[in-house]
Amino acid sequence: MTSAIKSSKPKILSSKTVFRGRIFDVTRDRVMEPNGITAIREVIRHSGSIVILAIDHSQPTTRVLLERQYRYSAEDYLLELPAGRIDPGEKVLAAAKRELLEETGYTARKWQRILHFYPSPGFLNETMTVLLAQSLSAGIANPEADEVIDHELVGLDKALKLIRNGLIRDGKTIAAILWFAQFG
Repeated sequence: MTSAIKSSKPKILSSKTVFRGRIFDVTRDRVMEPNGITAIREVIRHSGSIVILAIDHSQPTTRVLLERQYRYSAEDYLLELPAGRIDPGEKVLAAAKRELLEETGYTARKWQRILHFYPSPGFLNETMTVLLAQSLSAGIANPEADEVIDHELVGLDKALKLIRNGLIRDGKTIAAILWFAQFG
């Protein structure tokens, strides 16, 4: 990477919020690129998300906690890891503990940050932080009123097979499980 590319950023000429939503906002920015070209950039602004890779070691086979829920934008049921929005001002670990308990009823005694990434940086400023949760204890889920979530512990080998066969199609889930299979 050349130093000119690394250190140069577009100059914001104007910025307008064109949509304000409950979960995200959309801005339309007029920018001057480092090469002098003026461009319009539309960006979805989001406070960030947490993803919980909850691992159970209580059986001879390592198991992963997966959820199955209908995703309106995908128009299908997806298998994925527990995840959720980080509320403005909320700490990552507090958000992870809250989401794991709400969606699955589980708590964890051991937490470790393992990944931090942009899921779609071309138009979205959201970051996702994946936390590894271990030493799990089951409890009672309390999902939000509009969430219908089934969850189950699935063997790591089976989760990898579900990825390989295209049955897990959620990017954050694929990334976290493959990370664990390689480095966990």
